Amino acid sequence: MTSSVVTTVFLPITVAVIMLGLGLSLTVGDFTRVARQPRAAVIALACQVLVLPALCLGLVLLFDLAPLLAVGMMLLAASPGGTTANIFSHLARGDVALNISLTAINSVLAVVTLPIVVNLALAVFLDDGGSADQAIGLQPAKMAQVVAIVLVPVAIGMWIRARYAGFAERMRRPVRAASIVVLVAVIGVAMFQERANIGGFLEQVGVVALLLSVLSLAIGYAVPRLSRVSHRQAIASSFEIGIHNATLAITIALSPALLNNSTMAIPAAVYGVVMFLPAGALCWYFARYRARETLVSSQTGVSTSDT
Repeated sequence: MTSSVVTTVFLPITVAVIMLGLGLSLTVGDFTRVARQPRAAVIALACQVLVLPALCLGLVLLFDLAPLLAVGMMLLAASPGGTTANIFSHLARGDVALNISLTAINSVLAVVTLPIVVNLALAVFLDDGGSADQAIGLQPAKMAQVVAIVLVPVAIGMWIRARYAGFAERMRRPVRAASIVVLVAVIGVAMFQERANIGGFLEQVGVVALLLSVLSLAIGYAVPRLSRVSHRQAIASSFEIGIHNATLAITIALSPALLNNSTMAIPAAVYGVVMFLPAGALCWYFARYRARETLVSSQTGVSTSDT
């Protein structure tokens, strides 16, 4: 991918709009709710922070990706979920309240965990360990950039909701719709600019990105269920863990103030397209499963609520 006004100016603005929309749907209670259902939240967060980077590292090594693409994949794996995960969870009849809590906490954790994962990836995959202008780790100036991209818009949105609840509720859906439209437009323009290279991008990382998506969704559901988390909470965990914020990863990769490397943005760009296939299929399956369960319950008079 090549840097342009679209990717270096409008993409960060898009991320800010998306994060603002997320903030409009959050309250302090979304953070404290975890204390009332700690098992589901702790398991999901452990998968997000520990299991996914290890899984991605295994895929990168298995497929022997080029160093810059390997770093891009690790950046993607370390990126938190977002509003898209919440939408899929709602359609699949998952526990959306848990999704919102996980999204809120993941957004905060990512400010610390994402730079750590990326810096380790730079040290492992680049011979020189990554130059000083590439590292996005604990350097105060670059840490501030990540905070500005991720947390500031969320905090503004939460403040608006706390101060003007009615206005925030009215604006939540329009802002979400606008963010999706702008996101599709920006990525569409970026893909058009790279139309001659799309085939090459898919060939380089398409299989790895698809596998990361499928395995993330599977782990996000299976691990909580094996830990005796309810079906609806496991659905929420699956989409929260399985749908990464590709827009944020692309922004960090392309930003001149952060990684400033277009090759590192390729995995997230490819993932942002291919992940809709497994996520959509899983959403359809869960929705059908729930509808069938409801039908059986109504016919037999026996409750089939989650355990």
